[in-house]
Order: sequence, then structure tokens, then C-alpha cells
Amino acid sequence: MKAISLWQPWASAMALGLKRVETRHWYTSYRGPLLIHAAKKRVQWPDIAIEQMPVDYPLPLGAIVCKVYLARCAKINQEIRDTWPEEIEWGDFSDGRVAWFTGNLQAFSKPIPYKGSQGFFNVPESIVREALNGHPPN
Repeated sequence: MKAISLWQPWASAMALGLKRVETRHWYTSYRGPLLIHAAKKRVQWPDIAIEQMPVDYPLPLGAIVCKVYLARCAKINQEIRDTWPEEIEWGDFSDGRVAWFTGNLQAFSKPIPYKGSQGFFNVPESIVREALNGHPPN
């Protein structure tokens, strides 16, 4: 199954449903299930995360935190910024970047430890199934 790494707190924001649009500098033709992996690197939190993230919410590093469905990609423009104002603080919505629109969030009750990579990487479905055995998604 395809996966992509996001830094924290953006990965957990996606798992909580606070973030539904990922922004990248590149387009993908891929559509389908996508695992969201929390990278190991810690970065400074944006103000929005401090305001919206639950205080006691764990921020796992080096783990898969949820599965979404990548539904479409589009070049960012003013129409997208106007349509998705709640997402602006969670990404770089500059002209020329690409918005990845996700849906069908399936947050995992326990993070799945896994080594990430840059760009898309593949995670064997058996690892996800095994990790979720007895720990159904939320």
C-alpha cells in the first residue's frame, strides 16, 4: 500500500481530521488508499497546531497514524484557497504548489511503527493487517 511521510504535528492533524488537504510541490496521478506516516523529524509547531491539537494527544514519530483516500490533485489557486480556508494554516497554499485532496479517513487507534522515506513508499498490507489485529481503527 502506498504511504507518504508528513512531519508532526501535520501527520496527527490528518489523523484527527483537522487537516484534509496535503500540499506538495509536485503533482501525482495516483488515486487511491494512502497511509499517512509521521516522520521521525521534529519541527516547530505552527500556531494553528497549538490552538487546535488536543493537549494530551500523543505525537508518534516514525509510525503510520492513519489511512486516507487520495481523491484528487489540483494546482493551488485563489479558488482553492477560498473554498478551503480552514486548511490554509495547515499547509503551504502558495501559487504553483499542488493540493492533494483526501477523504475517507481511517485513524488507527495505535500507531504502526515503520521506517518512512521521502516521496511515496510502499508498505506491505500484511504489516498493516498484522498491526491492526485486535486494534481496529477508530
